[in-house]
Amino acid sequence: MLPKPKSSSTSSSLNPRLISVLEPMDRMKSLLLLSLISLSEPRTYSGVPHTHHYDTTVLSLNAGKHVLIEKPATTNAPEFKSLIALAKEKNLFIMEAMWTRFLPIALALKKVIDSGTLGELKVLHADLAGDFDVDNIPDTHRILDPALGGGALLDLGPYPLIWSILAQYEDKRNEKSAPSRVSGGMVKTEKTGVDSSTCFVLDYQKLGSQAILSCSITISSPQTALLLRFRNGNIVVPAPIYRPNEFTVQHFSNPGSGQVVREETHDLYGKDLVGGGWHFQADEVARCIRDGKLESETWGWDKTLLQMEIFDEVRKQGGYVLPPGVEKVV
Repeated sequence: MLPKPKSSSTSSSLNPRLISVLEPMDRMKSLLLLSLISLSEPRTYSGVPHTHHYDTTVLSLNAGKHVLIEKPATTNAPEFKSLIALAKEKNLFIMEAMWTRFLPIALALKKVIDSGTLGELKVLHADLAGDFDVDNIPDTHRILDPALGGGALLDLGPYPLIWSILAQYEDKRNEKSAPSRVSGGMVKTEKTGVDSSTCFVLDYQKLGSQAILSCSITISSPQTALLLRFRNGNIVVPAPIYRPNEFTVQHFSNPGSGQVVREETHDLYGKDLVGGGWHFQADEVARCIRDGKLESETWGWDKTLLQMEIFDEVRKQGGYVLPPGVEKVV
């Protein structure tokens, strides 16, 4: 069981149900963080730029706090492995804040996949892109600054990848196997050298399946931003893929024919999702802590570690090297 948080003589104005936001951007703010984590609140949320996730999480764990870590959880895979070891040592819960995986629409889409009515998934296409107007923002902007893990991959890449993990990595036939091959390519901005557009392909040889994923900070996503192509039909998901409002299931006349004879649109909550949808992951955190778990079964450590290993490989193939000192564990 997880240890109960120690009482503190410091009174907190935070509602016990709320999660603290930590932003240690310099030494002074780091001291503020230490003050925050000394409060009676047993959980913290690390919502700082990517390259500060590791440090804030270490501070929180060492202060005896469970942590929900903004995506991507760390800058690289070795950092997350280090956090796993520390969480185990402290007997504390940590989870990457991959909120999309907990949305009702993601659960409904997963149910359609697992039903088997569409047959085997052969190809998955997913894209998340947005025009950040990179020519007219300062080089110190988080999306352009390599010291903050800037670029499309670390900022936007988790969202295309989450759908491949849900549909392919989580397939029981895959037996939690990593992709048999990762192929990546990058186009970099001349301003700072971060990736402006990145594409990466994941081969799941065991499934005979492939994911084609992309992200960009110079254009917007197409209307159909997520497409799952099965032998017996398709699942079509409109943008934005981090929180889609609906998805459409297309059924073929015959396996592989491509001739759509029937469509079903699933709209779980229309455009009136209360709170934007982030509360579903918060509920998961609360359940796990209540039940004495160190990790979530839905978005466990293995999935975050897989994500970071894929990103490390894509950055390596794309020649994107972070500045010295940014990666705290290598």
